[in-house]
Amino acid sequence: MLYNKIFLVSLLVMAGILLFPMAPAHGESAIDLNRLLDEMTDLERLTKTEENYTTHQFSSYDRRSTDPGVLTEENWFANGDRGKHLREEQIDGKVEYVLMDAEGPGAIVRFWSANPNDGGVVKFYLDRQASPAIEMPLQDFLGGKVAPFIAPLCGERSRGWNSYFPILYAEHCKVTITEGNIYYIIDYRTYKEGTPVRTYTAEEAQSSFEKIQAVSTVLTDPGQNINPQQGAFTPYDVTLAPGADESITLPGPAALCRITCKVSAENMEAALRGCVVSIAFDGHSPAILAPLGDFFGTAPGVNPYKSLPSGVLEDGTLYSSWVMPFKREAVTHIRNLSGIPVQLQGILAVKDRPWTEDSLYFHAKWRSEKDIPTRPMQDWNYLTANGRGRFCGVMLHIANPVKDWWGEGDEKIYVDGQAFPGFFGTGTEDYFGYAWCNTALFTHAYHNQVRCDGPGNMGHSCVSRFHIMDDIPFNTSLKFDLEVWHWADTKITQAIMAYWYGAPGATDNFAPIDPNLLVIPEIPEPPGVEGALEGEKMRIVSVSNGTAEVQGGPWPWSRAFQLWWKHGGTGDKLVLAFLVDEPGDYEVRAAFTMAPDYGMHQLYINGEKVGSPIDFYHEKVIVAKERSLGRCHLKQGENLLQVESAGCRAEASPGNMFGLDYLLLTP
Repeated sequence: MLYNKIFLVSLLVMAGILLFPMAPAHGESAIDLNRLLDEMTDLERLTKTEENYTTHQFSSYDRRSTDPGVLTEENWFANGDRGKHLREEQIDGKVEYVLMDAEGPGAIVRFWSANPNDGGVVKFYLDRQASPAIEMPLQDFLGGKVAPFIAPLCGERSRGWNSYFPILYAEHCKVTITEGNIYYIIDYRTYKEGTPVRTYTAEEAQSSFEKIQAVSTVLTDPGQNINPQQGAFTPYDVTLAPGADESITLPGPAALCRITCKVSAENMEAALRGCVVSIAFDGHSPAILAPLGDFFGTAPGVNPYKSLPSGVLEDGTLYSSWVMPFKREAVTHIRNLSGIPVQLQGILAVKDRPWTEDSLYFHAKWRSEKDIPTRPMQDWNYLTANGRGRFCGVMLHIANPVKDWWGEGDEKIYVDGQAFPGFFGTGTEDYFGYAWCNTALFTHAYHNQVRCDGPGNMGHSCVSRFHIMDDIPFNTSLKFDLEVWHWADTKITQAIMAYWYGAPGATDNFAPIDPNLLVIPEIPEPPGVEGALEGEKMRIVSVSNGTAEVQGGPWPWSRAFQLWWKHGGTGDKLVLAFLVDEPGDYEVRAAFTMAPDYGMHQLYINGEKVGSPIDFYHEKVIVAKERSLGRCHLKQGENLLQVESAGCRAEASPGNMFGLDYLLLTP
């Protein structure tokens, strides 16, 4: 197979047939695969001014978005992001679709796709060689299961396929696919002209495989060993009454390199959003200003995840591993604006680090806005920074009051005064490393979805993306906008954390935190049928086989959910309990789901058969109109609804499912 080229190439090298230059130009130490593998876990390097490379992007964004001065869907918020490659080329008599064409020296540091199986074979042509250095199915390259492109450097999470495996080139890089209908994003570095770079080879990947595995181990569980192994640390244990605050001053020169915090309060969501942390370095205004939970990447509440720069352990311990250098002192301060007592326990760990001319201050700030209208579409600013620095990531918290998807918007990043974005993405979830509006939670060293309430994409969601390999250096300014592009005409609340490093004198556009914005928005209950007994709220008394559970989704169920029984066989029974306030005779009406994989079921109320078996098969998924189940005598308190499977019609798909939206009782 093509991707076994690694081993074939190595044999040729050992036989003396294949020769390639190993010595860098000008006697300098070349940037090679081992160096970039080291960078994958190195947070310290982000603390210094980057002189050697800039970061750029190719993507499949809709090319109709051309004019930021014309804020229409067609001119600036165009959403047809699939299949927008650079061009087509005839190579060896066959069409290849060009995704990237960049002059080097450089390195690809992130490759994302939502549908790699539609891309066919990916080919990386390095330094204008006629034959690709890498040639394999795109899904294999991104999937994390084919050496050397192993998980978690590569892999699929929540339907998003990401590779952070560095692909280096000395002069030029062209990436093609054999099928052209994919969503894709490629982030890459361009090194300063003359920088010696060792071009990727299969032989070097094989010789570095032990290091690849070691890096993979660290990135698989980056929350290990969060307690400092060296340096000094200051423990704290304080209970803050409402309105109280506490400060700790750390002397420099040094770097704050680890913060941990364990929070105890009667309302954890309120405590984590209502306690505001600030850190000021060397007498400047605070470079860090954020609600406590948001700073650690969890909002609202305690949502476990493990990333390289921050995370939340299963026991609720919050950790930050961002390296924060300072020259004279760091003043940490926290104020409790939650309205309830809050206990905080943890450590502030520092290590010796001299302040040098290229040192940068760490910045982490929070912004929130309530009731943002989704129509007309708009660009919402995550960060505008002036001065010199490097951008390193964001956390986003969304409060969405409807089931429709909120994240169709593209990121647009302008570096050093660009009139048109140098980074133009393909969707919010794509930027955060997943795809297809997927609600599945996931965690990774560089990107996460730690909360998604549902049903669908309704409620609170929290996602994060950390630019470690793909940090974005800037010399004069950086502006990060992300489109508010929602499927529904509604109002949402957004809160973001922006993480970046800046040289002394660098500024941002964040205002002081308004305490009124610290209140977590309540999500209204989805609309429903008045007086209905919701199926999803009934007590499951027993189920003889299969699984009975609450299901949410895009279908128009009352209160957005149904009671769902799946994989029961003929004769199996599900028993549900529902409450009646007043005993008597009632007409019972019900709304059920019908679908291709739904079966026939006989209903009983309090042991009495209700009519004949009902066939819930339909060629499409529908929520059927109410149907009368007849008159029943119901007692005060709990009554029982029994559902017995009577098989399914021949054309039905496997599953034999049953779905109850609600009962409606009329005396």
